[in-house]
Amino acid sequence: MNDDLTLALELADIADTVTTASFRDRNLRIESKPDLTLVSAADRGAEETIRKHLSMVRPDDGVLGEEFDETIGTSGLRWVLDPIDGTHNYVRGIPVWASLIAAERDGAAVAAVVSAPALRRRWYASKGEGAFIATNPADGTGDGPGERIHVSGVTSLADAQLSSGWERMLADARYQALAKQCWRVRGFGDFWSLVLLAEGAVDIAIEPGKHYDLVAPNLIIEEAGGTVTDRTGGPSLPAGLSVATNGHLHDAVLKVLGSKNDT
Repeated sequence: MNDDLTLALELADIADTVTTASFRDRNLRIESKPDLTLVSAADRGAEETIRKHLSMVRPDDGVLGEEFDETIGTSGLRWVLDPIDGTHNYVRGIPVWASLIAAERDGAAVAAVVSAPALRRRWYASKGEGAFIATNPADGTGDGPGERIHVSGVTSLADAQLSSGWERMLADARYQALAKQCWRVRGFGDFWSLVLLAEGAVDIAIEPGKHYDLVAPNLIIEEAGGTVTDRTGGPSLPAGLSVATNGHLHDAVLKVLGSKNDT
């Protein structure tokens, strides 16, 4: 395990300590952002705590987070943080939320962790070294270094499970056309759709998001053998949309959603 992934897992431990302490706390302070999304004191507290730790152990690294201004580094490595992905679930007591942590070197993701302590699951990967899952990571009863994960081997849309939790996509005519060709459709949403794809439980996942929402799950999917683009086959992150598949189904999915071959 390389140093960047080792530190990313350490940062996930730090985030889990903050987020689990406030989960289902009736006194948790919640605010609305200008875009009408919610933010809690736990979101800000987790990111502050991670940033403080990074300032001590990696003072030359940059940091891009959801809740605070970007810190420009000089080392060539930048940490990308979403302290709680799924804040709306978090504040309603739904256990499907996670801290997303990624390290980028010269603009490319090299390490990623998605830690969902209320689900007692953690997914992680580093570039060229595969993707893994650990269960019960916070209580010392987990499965050691983790189990390697792979995307599914499904090759037909008729056998595929599709997931998207994006309301706008659910009303999209091309998404509806894709859904009609798939075996099963469920809206797991946020990070959850993407990591389930990396595990092989979902075959197609479509999720929108900003850079800090997508970079960590995208790397985990790719290291598990999957493919991630936007709906035209271009880069996912600039488009703010991850169209993720097990690879076998990608061309068929893009053909339905509107690929570069669409006229």
